Amino acid sequence: MKFSTIADKIQIAVASSLTVNPGYDPDIAGVAAVDQAAAGALSYIEGDKFAAFVATTQATALILPQNPVLQAQATERGLAWLSAADPRLAFARAIALFYTPYQPAPGVHPTAVIDPSVICGAEVAIGANAVIQAGVHLGDGVCIHPNVVVYPEARVGDRTVLHANCVIHERVQIGTDCTIHSGAVIGAEGFGFVPTAAGWEKMDQSGYVVIEDGVRVGSNTTIDRPAVGTTRVGRGTKLDNLVHIAHGCQVGAGVAMAAQVGMAGGVTIGDRVILAGQVGIANQATIGDGAIATAKAGIHGDVAPGEIVTGVPALPHRVFLKASAVYRRLPEMYKTLQRLQKHLP
Repeated sequence: MKFSTIADKIQIAVASSLTVNPGYDPDIAGVAAVDQAAAGALSYIEGDKFAAFVATTQATALILPQNPVLQAQATERGLAWLSAADPRLAFARAIALFYTPYQPAPGVHPTAVIDPSVICGAEVAIGANAVIQAGVHLGDGVCIHPNVVVYPEARVGDRTVLHANCVIHERVQIGTDCTIHSGAVIGAEGFGFVPTAAGWEKMDQSGYVVIEDGVRVGSNTTIDRPAVGTTRVGRGTKLDNLVHIAHGCQVGAGVAMAAQVGMAGGVTIGDRVILAGQVGIANQATIGDGAIATAKAGIHGDVAPGEIVTGVPALPHRVFLKASAVYRRLPEMYKTLQRLQKHLP
């Protein structure tokens, strides 16, 4: 594909103006990481951290930030380039020009087991050994890969994809344009037990799970059904692999959670929150809109909107950095204290 064609399509996709160096229009065979690219590849530079690769990459073309110095370096090396306000977004759109995710053709595999009461929309694909139980409603363009199990009365919205071996339990409603990756379990009963003199008595989990439109659920992630009420994941939220959302949690719109985030029951997550890897959140905590928790933060109480928290227990990030600086000096401070104690009466 000609570089000029890629530039034109990216510009349409990102709906913003791009700057393209004139006079050089090579053929581009694919995309690659900037440190691994070979001749014929398109790559990108995101910020100062990767700027040195302009001088060393073997890529034929680059997507650059709006930085005249980097543009001049690329031109001097004879590279084709375009600049964008968000190089990573432009590169993401470039990948889509060379790669199309696997999408099976509409139709039902002969080994699939589908209850006669299931309502299927148009252009639905159902793979081998899938089991779709009574009363399920599948919207238009739904894609169900092999070995998926959908329990009775669940609803799956238009164009949603259920990857192999995921399980959708009863009382689950999944919106449009969602992706549920392999091994995920949506709507299994929450961890509800009541202590009694005779031991733990099970509390039935009679509630619902609602996954709103455009949600991505990673592999082996679990989202639990509550005893009563609803566990909800808001529109456009993205969950990495191995995330656990317990019964009754309310997750807002546009949230991002990295791998191994876990939250106890009744947690409320605001809109646009970012939770880095292995963040843990205690029962009933509330995380305000736009807050960020850095990796392995242990959150035991509420976090204000826009706050950045770090550590165990989680502290405001600036406080954590100051405490860490003191922590590193504790051996020295202890020796100083010992010397002072020798002079005390």
